[in-house]
Amino acid sequence: MQRKNVRLRTTLVFVFCCQLAWGQIERVDTAVVSRIKAEGIGNSQIMDLMSSLCDVYSPRLAWSPEYRRGADWVVHKLGEWGIAPVVFDHCAPTGKGWTLKDFSATVTKPVVYPLIAYPAAWSPGLNAREAEVVYVDADKPEGLTKYKGGLKGKFVLLSEQAEIPARFEPLATRLADSVLLRLANADIQAGRRGGRRPRLNAQNIDSAITATIAVFPDADTAGMRRRVMGLQMAPLKLRFALEEGALAVLTVGAGDGGNILVQAVSLPRPDDDASFQRMGAYDPKAPATLPQVVVSSEHYNRMVRMILKGEKVSLKMNLQVAFTRPDSAFNIVAEIPGTDLKDEIVMLGGHFDTWHSGTGATDNNTGTATCMEAMRILRILAEKHGMKPRRTIRMALWDAEEHGLIGSREYVSKTFARRDTSTRSAETTERSDPTLITTPSYEKLSVYFNHDNGAGRIRGIYLQGNEATRPIFRAWLTAFGDPTAQTISLRNTGGTDHQSFDAVGLPGFQFIQDPLDYGTRTHHFSMDVFERVVEDDMKQAASLMALFVYNAATRDGKFPRKAPVPPGR
Repeated sequence: MQRKNVRLRTTLVFVFCCQLAWGQIERVDTAVVSRIKAEGIGNSQIMDLMSSLCDVYSPRLAWSPEYRRGADWVVHKLGEWGIAPVVFDHCAPTGKGWTLKDFSATVTKPVVYPLIAYPAAWSPGLNAREAEVVYVDADKPEGLTKYKGGLKGKFVLLSEQAEIPARFEPLATRLADSVLLRLANADIQAGRRGGRRPRLNAQNIDSAITATIAVFPDADTAGMRRRVMGLQMAPLKLRFALEEGALAVLTVGAGDGGNILVQAVSLPRPDDDASFQRMGAYDPKAPATLPQVVVSSEHYNRMVRMILKGEKVSLKMNLQVAFTRPDSAFNIVAEIPGTDLKDEIVMLGGHFDTWHSGTGATDNNTGTATCMEAMRILRILAEKHGMKPRRTIRMALWDAEEHGLIGSREYVSKTFARRDTSTRSAETTERSDPTLITTPSYEKLSVYFNHDNGAGRIRGIYLQGNEATRPIFRAWLTAFGDPTAQTISLRNTGGTDHQSFDAVGLPGFQFIQDPLDYGTRTHHFSMDVFERVVEDDMKQAASLMALFVYNAATRDGKFPRKAPVPPGR
């Protein structure tokens, strides 16, 4: 304990000197820090929130009735704390709701065993049927011809066998000091240029494989070829099975030990539809597809091996689902009003939609609970201790993040700013920056904080290239006094809703978190459940979120913004 105190005092001295060098000391009210810790750690409600979100109000697939049911619970819970009204912010696009009603799948011949499997979201239903299982073992389009006329009324295995290596590393890890040091010393990453996927057909598959392997010259080329071929062949196999009249298709899920990564159904890809690649399975105009089930790798491999041995494999499946009429997505928005700077806004948020095979514990009930608990703490600060925010604090729980940051992107576009791409000409390059069209609220937003990287303890924050914010975050992290949460990285991090703010020049930040087993066992997996959450980590995250939001809402100035990037850079 004595050694830790010496380390913390040394850190404080170092930070003070750094802040002098910057020419500014960020003031932090230590009484607020104490109050937040007392409430957020000593009187936490976060695990009770997590249990409700995971066990009672999950899963919450975007556009589904379950999403609305969960949203109504959030309104009720916030109301209990005196946070009202809560607004449902509707946004485009419309989508079909989908609910799983019943599912079972059992291999009946040559031996009986129930499959560990889960339907893909937006899968059509299938009344109970028993039929033969066919393995479509084709690695090139011409290989499909041998199955012509043989798939009608059959269950079809579309994937190759999964490779399941032995695990010699722990499933859950924390960030090592060496990793945190690299993050702290890292320069901002160069931007990555994206591109449209090439149209997949028999003529360009080989060239696509060759191009992919060329990017990774030291990779296992045979393995790379198999993986790329599998990705290229999947939509062709699906369309072939649909045209041939198959009952349903089964694919192998990532993961092992009976844990399965499950997302949305694949759609058959028409050759002549240029807009197809932007269409989601939830789209009311999505083309018809087959019932689709994702099977655990061990059980899928067993079926394939039996078929390759010449056995006749039969499967009995029942899949009952319900679709709802197309409706808009909606975000959940709540506020704690400010005082003298109430027209300015500080935001916190995370996405509320989840995938459907687990209970969305770490993706993103942890983010939802962290934000709700932070709001509870801030409400208590204001009402019981007179520590009222100067700026209005606004929480947003986003819809349809899993389908392209839809909720946050649409909210930012209509509330703050959007990029006008209509001015692009044929000569405009991909890297040119379209004109930014702002609303009057654009200058009113100070900062947005996001939570969506699992259940792991907060270890610091990514600056998103905004170097001017470093002394602010350094002062806050130091004042919080957790020696495990002191890393500040200039780097960007992607994949979640802070990007919607950052994309239009608004300060939006995501925390550095311990990964735990987010990438190995929970992220979009069927075992994304309450048991994967660490209570002490959640208490720390909610308390730190509350402190960041309070400090941002009470500091004298708004958050500094990044210098605009010139067009073409």
